[in-house]
Amino acid sequence: MLDVLARYDETRRIDVPAGRELLTEGVTSGRLYVLADGMIEVVRGETQVMLISEPGAIFGEMSVLLDVPHTATVRTVVPSSLYAFDDAAKFLRDDPETALVVARLLAQRLNAATSYLVDLKRQFESHGNHLSMVSDVLASLLHHQETAFTPGSDRQPDPGM
Repeated sequence: MLDVLARYDETRRIDVPAGRELLTEGVTSGRLYVLADGMIEVVRGETQVMLISEPGAIFGEMSVLLDVPHTATVRTVVPSSLYAFDDAAKFLRDDPETALVVARLLAQRLNAATSYLVDLKRQFESHGNHLSMVSDVLASLLHHQETAFTPGSDRQPDPGM
């Protein structure tokens, strides 16, 4: 991920104090951040999902690509430097190399999640209770090939409607 940092214009680099919220769970910002140095925490609900200090780590990509609210809150833990992209969708369209980095990152996450589900399936496939549904979840993930994403659902209608 470090080589991606060399691509960015230094005018996009911002210094952020500790404790600053960059992305807010449930809010659509259109922003994307790339960590240059420092430490970021990712929180979903009340649960800290991870601490990240790897330069080149990218935040906000899922919200931008799916055009949905952020799935987690992202904030600085220590004073940090980041590259900020306010119109991230345009940035990714204009910079295919960074878009490919993001695609690889998401593919790695999907591969890890799928591997985890396969392991769970092996562990619980003989159980007759709710744990046996892992097989159905895995099949759904592996074979889902939606051609277009439409925000909203019956439970959470698209605010633009």
